[in-house]
Amino acid sequence: MGGKLKGRSLLTLKDYSAAEIRFLLDSARVLKAEKRKGRIRRRFRGKTLALLFEKRSTRTRCAFETAFGEEGGHPVFLSTQDVHLGAKESLEDTARVLGRMFDCIQYRGYDQRTVETLAEYSRVPVYNGLTDSCHPTQALADLFTVEECTGGLAGKTICYTGDGRNNVAVSLVTACAKMGVNLVIASPRELHPSPALLKTAGVWASESGANITVETDPLTAVKGADVIYTDVWVSMGEEKQTDARVKLLTPYQVNEKLMAATGNKDVKFLHCLPAVRGQEVTQEVIDGPQSAAWDQAENRKHVIKAILLATL
Repeated sequence: MGGKLKGRSLLTLKDYSAAEIRFLLDSARVLKAEKRKGRIRRRFRGKTLALLFEKRSTRTRCAFETAFGEEGGHPVFLSTQDVHLGAKESLEDTARVLGRMFDCIQYRGYDQRTVETLAEYSRVPVYNGLTDSCHPTQALADLFTVEECTGGLAGKTICYTGDGRNNVAVSLVTACAKMGVNLVIASPRELHPSPALLKTAGVWASESGANITVETDPLTAVKGADVIYTDVWVSMGEEKQTDARVKLLTPYQVNEKLMAATGNKDVKFLHCLPAVRGQEVTQEVIDGPQSAAWDQAENRKHVIKAILLATL
């Protein structure tokens, strides 16, 4: 399976089969165990990674830099203050130049077409570190964490509560549908995932045995959940909508009442971070014993290292 992934980009999980996702998750488990044992392999010696960032980042940047650097590679951070990315020089020309100088490219920014153009014209593996459309490395880390903290994936139920059409939710729908994980999106009607996405996910779910549903009542949605997952209510670039979002999404806050409504004393809490305590989640939950958010953050690194190794 690893050989089949060599040279591949990761732009969206729609392009990856369930078997390929399974391979990446299994690889991440091995790599995390290696890290715990202090084993240093230096498998990226002599290789370089361009890190293109239009949006700020903590976990994505640190995960890519440390994953690549620990393996002996040389990551180079490039913000919009450092390279053109369509300003003065065409995006296609920037991609061609980077492809001649780097072994691979990571992009974190706004438009999905940007990461697709980078992949088309650079002719080296390109990794989507987040766009407005999707966040594939996050979804892989989410599945990895669910498997760690619940003992498996197939038949488990995640309830994602909040903005059901943001990039994290979109990638989670795809990942769960492909991997046989039940997913309930709890959000107001204005923020439901698109019908087109749900229709496509339904095809994958019919093959994997997953059940993808959407609810408006959060107390109903969480019943029987193994994991409750949330994200910030206001994504980057939507700051002007803060007041409206807070009013709309306050009923979807993850608090002790919502956790108890699952009826599952072993339910876990996930958050892709950064978190706004007192909005989408209370401090008692995110800092409590049911929270696996910090394992989830660490797992971004192990999953990203797995992606890099498989594709390089």
